[in-house]
Amino acid sequence: MCANCGFPAAPGHWTEAGAATAPDRLRARFRRAQVLQTILSGYGLTAHDDGVIPGITVATKTGNHVMAADLAEFWAAAERIGGKVVDPLDPRFTCADAEDENRSR
Repeated sequence: MCANCGFPAAPGHWTEAGAATAPDRLRARFRRAQVLQTILSGYGLTAHDDGVIPGITVATKTGNHVMAADLAEFWAAAERIGGKVVDPLDPRFTCADAEDENRSR
């Protein structure tokens, strides 16, 4: 954990449940970024969380990007710069994730 800014911050969002230590929180963030990237690729957008700075970056393929502090801001930013509604519960994403989980077992 950074002694100056306290990053990564203590869990505060339900997606960070179970991540009690700083390394656990970083692993959770990287996994979340992978899932977000999978979802956004279907919308022509990218998601990036390098674990160095707080927040998640959503970007278009032309380089337009926005930093979001949390997931609520992230979805709003993705819709704003992507110009269309982003549905993270679209069956093509939720079913694909379930299939990946089943394969890893």
